[in-house]
Amino acid sequence: MTILSYLPERGVIEISGPDRVAFLQGLVSNDVTQVAPGRAVWSALLTPQGRYLAEFFIFSDGTSLFLDAPLAAISDIMMRLSRFRLRSKVSLCDQSSRFAVHAGWDGDPETASLMTAPDMRTPHAGFRMLASKPAAGAVNAEAYLAHRLALGLPDHADLEPDKTLLMEAGFDELHGIDWGKGCFMGQELTARTRFRGLVKRRLFPVDGNEDLLSGSKITAGARQAGDLRTCLGRRGLAMLRVDCLGEELRMGHVVVHPRFPDWLTAIDGPAGATP
Repeated sequence: MTILSYLPERGVIEISGPDRVAFLQGLVSNDVTQVAPGRAVWSALLTPQGRYLAEFFIFSDGTSLFLDAPLAAISDIMMRLSRFRLRSKVSLCDQSSRFAVHAGWDGDPETASLMTAPDMRTPHAGFRMLASKPAAGAVNAEAYLAHRLALGLPDHADLEPDKTLLMEAGFDELHGIDWGKGCFMGQELTARTRFRGLVKRRLFPVDGNEDLLSGSKITAGARQAGDLRTCLGRRGLAMLRVDCLGEELRMGHVVVHPRFPDWLTAIDGPAGATP
C-alpha cells in the first residue's frame, strides 16, 4: 500500500523561458537535460568554491522547470540564481503557494497529481510529487523523516551551507552529480575531492542505544568524532570523521552505531569500518 507524506517544509521555484535548461545546466550538479515530465533529478547548488548551498529535485511539465526545494532556502536560491541570469531568457518565480510537495513510498506513484517522478537516489526511496493541494489521507512529515533516516538519505537539514562538500554527503552514490555533463558552479573542487580521495568525514545513518538529540557532539574516546544532524527517536544522521569509524562512538552516555546502507559503497576507513 502506497504511503504518501505531505512535506510542508518544502517549497517550489518555477524557472520558465526558452533558456531555462541551458541556464540551470551551468549552475547545478546534475544534468538538467535529463529532466522531463515523469522524470526528475536530484541536484545541488554550490558556491564557486564547491561548498553546498541547497539541494532540490528538478521537475518539468514540458514548458517550465520546477525546483522542489527547502522552503527556508527559497529566497536565497532565487537571489543566487538571479545573479547569473544576465541576458538569459528565463524568469524565476516562487510558486510555493501553488504547490504542495509530497514524498511517497511502498507502492505506486499517484497518477492524478500535476507532476510525479521517481526519487532516483535509491530503488527504495519511492517518488516525489507536486500537487495543487495536500493529498487527502497523506501522513505527516514525520513519517517521511523516519523513512529517509532508515535509508540514510540526506536532506537540507543535515547539511551545512557554505561548508559541506557533496562528496561528504553521499551525492555521488545517490546520483546527485553527473560527471559527464561538463562544468557547473563548484565543479572543480567537487571533482578534485572525488579523484584524490580527500573525503575525511561523511554523513552516516546512525542508531543509538537510547533516544538521540539533534546537534549533539559525538566522541571517540577523547577525540571529537562528529555531530548529530537530524534524528527521530534512536535513529539519525551524523557527520562523522572517517578515521573514527572503527572506534566506539558516544553521544554523552549514549552509544552510537554507524550504519552502512547498501548505496554507501565508497568508504575506505580503518579496519572494521566498511560493510
